[in-house]
Amino acid sequence: MAKSKAKKMREKQIREGKRNPEYGRGTYSLADMRTRTTKTKQEKWNQVYRKERQSRYGSDSENVVLFYLAL
Repeated sequence: MAKSKAKKMREKQIREGKRNPEYGRGTYSLADMRTRTTKTKQEKWNQVYRKERQSRYGSDSENVVLFYLAL
């Protein structure tokens, strides 16, 4: 695999005694710094699904109706 032109230039600068630019890269270079402005389709679906499920099967035991079949 070939080296890029930029990598060759960085290696040359290091050989000449100049500062390695890789040292200036912090932990933020690996982090995803983008912020979402709107929810994705899956997030919207999950929100509606959980909301409907919570309203149907709430924590109140009086809202749940159980049917027993006695023979």
